[in-house]
Amino acid sequence: MFEDKVKAAIANPQNMGEMADADAIGTVGSADCGDMVRLFLKFSEKDGKKIIDRASFQSFGCQTAIAVASMATEMLKGKSLDEAQQLSAEQMSSGLGALPPMKIHCGQMVEGALRAAIEGGADTPAEPRAGTDHGALAGSLNAGTAVSGKIKIVDLIETETEKS
Repeated sequence: MFEDKVKAAIANPQNMGEMADADAIGTVGSADCGDMVRLFLKFSEKDGKKIIDRASFQSFGCQTAIAVASMATEMLKGKSLDEAQQLSAEQMSSGLGALPPMKIHCGQMVEGALRAAIEGGADTPAEPRAGTDHGALAGSLNAGTAVSGKIKIVDLIETETEKS
C-alpha cells in the first residue's frame, strides 16, 4: 500500500520545480544518504499575517522524498507561517501512510527545509551568484556556485555518543 501511494505521487508530482519569485527558500540535505530537498515559498498577506500562497520543491533524492515534498507543498497552501511551523514530518507524509523506518528521514528533510525557509528566509530569498543556474538544487552542490549559508546539512540520526 505504501509503495503504491509513493508510485502514484511520483507519477504525478505536484509543485515540482524552482520558483523564481519565491519569498523564502530552505534547503536541507542528509549527509548519510546524500538526499537533498529545497522548498520554495511565496507569501501573500491576509489580516496582517503572512500566508503561504504557493509552495514548490526540488529534490535530489529518492522517490519517497519526492512524494513527501509533493504532498507537503499541497498541504502548505493557505497556511499561516505559525500553522506551517507547527507541521511535523509525520503530518506532511501522512497521505502516504506510515513511512518505513529507513524512509523516515525523507519526511524529516522536508520538515527541515520548511523550517529553514520560515526561520532563515521569510523576507530574503537566496540570491544566486552571477552566472549560476538561478538557485537550482544541483547548482548548490557545486562548491563554485554555492551560496554561503543557504544549505543546511542535518544529521537525522543521533549516534550513541551524542545521546549520552
